[in-house]
Amino acid sequence: MKKLEDRWSFYSPTLLELLIGIITFGLVTAGVGACFVSQKVYYVVGLFLGIMMALLAAIHMAYTLDRSMYLGEAASKYAIGQNAVRYLFILCSFACICITDFASPLAAFLGIMGLKVGAYLQPFTHKCLRKLRRR
Repeated sequence: MKKLEDRWSFYSPTLLELLIGIITFGLVTAGVGACFVSQKVYYVVGLFLGIMMALLAAIHMAYTLDRSMYLGEAASKYAIGQNAVRYLFILCSFACICITDFASPLAAFLGIMGLKVGAYLQPFTHKCLRKLRRR
């Protein structure tokens, strides 16, 4: 039997669609938001950091869900623990942004919310990618 790490493939169609949704949200909010703020670099850096946190959180969630499928009864504890790790990472990253003030905390929060928007966009990105694959 293969080791657990050998069974997990980074490629998952749903994960790819989620990541595309997050990146799309990031590009749109960077373009639109930069038109309305006076400190454009401050805003874009904060948004970029938030989008990076959202992308890492999505990848970590996919890995956690895949791995917990093989754990049986211990899956619940594992998933809860990994969820706490993920939120702690986001909280510490956000705290560093707020303390150092080198990027916009509001834009970073907006970027983190890209994970939610990417999840809502996933059915749309699924349809678009399916149409592209047919061509």
